[in-house]
Amino acid sequence: MPTSLDLSELVQVNFPETQYYRQETSKSQICLHHTVSGPYAQGVIDWWNQDTQRIATHFIIQKDGTIFQLYSSKYWAHHLGVKSTFLKQMGFADYGTRNVLLNQSSVAMEITNWGGLVKDNNGFHPATWDTTLKRYVPVTKVTIPDQNVQTYSKPFRDFVYFEKYSSEQIESISRLVTYLCDKYNISKDYNEDMWDVSKKALGGINGIYGHVSMRPDKSDPHPQPELIDMLKSLM
Repeated sequence: MPTSLDLSELVQVNFPETQYYRQETSKSQICLHHTVSGPYAQGVIDWWNQDTQRIATHFIIQKDGTIFQLYSSKYWAHHLGVKSTFLKQMGFADYGTRNVLLNQSSVAMEITNWGGLVKDNNGFHPATWDTTLKRYVPVTKVTIPDQNVQTYSKPFRDFVYFEKYSSEQIESISRLVTYLCDKYNISKDYNEDMWDVSKKALGGINGIYGHVSMRPDKSDPHPQPELIDMLKSLM
């Protein structure tokens, strides 16, 4: 069992109320994301602060395992962005409103991580989409050390290489998820189908999921074996 979470560990962020909805909503899901950015939470917070669309997650887990809380888990903000056309395609009659309902009923956490990587002669780099070349190209100003690279035998959502989540992050995720599951009576059972679009996730079924469970165009989080082992250990 994970070590219990001491709430005094959480770094409370002075996050403006205009950047989320101060509306209490019931919670039935936890959704894991990663940031596609460097190791620190502040850059993500600054990015959200300059946006007016109230896009944010409740928590950000930094590379060193530090947990930042932006706003209370009882409130909500947009973090999924599931298109109504996709929900309609998936057979949901309430396709026009389901995205909002999913945002309201989930507790979201970001893991600081570069996500999918591209390899060149100088090593591994974060990827960016080149609209002219119609492919991912490396952001060469950032190089990820080989020991921090997760390699998959076949591509996961277009990438063979990803930056690894640190052991400190996985430990913090474990403690935070356990606390939230207990607080909101969310199932800790491991969902084998969470690594692809899940009708259960989109249907609001109680449980732990990822952004990849909701959208086919996302690759967060990636199925790092240590992350999977941790999620299975929660049961």
